[in-house]
Amino acid sequence: MRNLSIEFVDHINSKQTSLVNCWKIIRADNIVLGFTDHDKDLTFDGLVFSPSYGMDSSEIASKLGAQVDTSEILGIVNSAAIDERDILLGRYDDAIVETYKVNWRDVSTRLLLRRDNVGEIIRTDGIFRLELRSSQHGMNINKGRVYQNNCDCSLGDGDCSIDLNQAIYKLETVVVSIRGKSEIAIPKLIDFADNWFDLGFGIWNSGDRTNKKDTIILHQNEDLQSIIGFDEPIDEWVNIGDEIVVFAGCDKRLVSCNEKFSNVLNFRGFPHIPGSDFILRYPKAGSSFDGKPLYR
Repeated sequence: MRNLSIEFVDHINSKQTSLVNCWKIIRADNIVLGFTDHDKDLTFDGLVFSPSYGMDSSEIASKLGAQVDTSEILGIVNSAAIDERDILLGRYDDAIVETYKVNWRDVSTRLLLRRDNVGEIIRTDGIFRLELRSSQHGMNINKGRVYQNNCDCSLGDGDCSIDLNQAIYKLETVVVSIRGKSEIAIPKLIDFADNWFDLGFGIWNSGDRTNKKDTIILHQNEDLQSIIGFDEPIDEWVNIGDEIVVFAGCDKRLVSCNEKFSNVLNFRGFPHIPGSDFILRYPKAGSSFDGKPLYR
């Protein structure tokens, strides 16, 4: 149940209301934008909510229980507000959207209706449609540890303890050519063997993908250049001369943790767990069932 302020209740009960919708969008890169379906700027909480002509929201269906409530925001792509390039680059993926009802005559009289996450984004003929998912959506995300052979932490996080700022794990470089939809060429990495950056990531420091984090799935050294491949197409958003910082990758196996990082003490997997092939085995002559640990 919502707690309505006395001022908001009095306004609702008045003979004439002056309520409009306002949306506060908080992107993953900490960019905060404000929009309203009013015809003038409104300001509250230190943010200007600008008119976005053609923006509208669908009806909100609320459900009992743990089901995910969904709604939509429909609007026109405007380079001064929501740029289609930012949508295509995923800058609005999983962004937080706060929906308010606001008295435009007195913005202190307002109500926070919902706090959602952006789900699917559809773009058609200059129109965007944002799917909003309620907080129950978070209950569908797996949390906690997974008991498996391989490590379940990310390279460089608090459980792993590897410092990715060390020169052996990090390199600032520049694009010298585009090699297909998902590959770039950089100056040859003399100090890094093939596959050193496989399953790592790159963060762009310039160009259209600035601050974008991309997963690396390929690192191969050639005679004069090194090839870096990503898990998604990047050719339309990268140009020669763009700067990128690449970080080493980890395949989360015990042997890699030992040989590549010398970090076995912080390995977060369970290499002694037998696999399904072992569970399905049956006793036979010559088989070893002596209880010794199994390594993968």
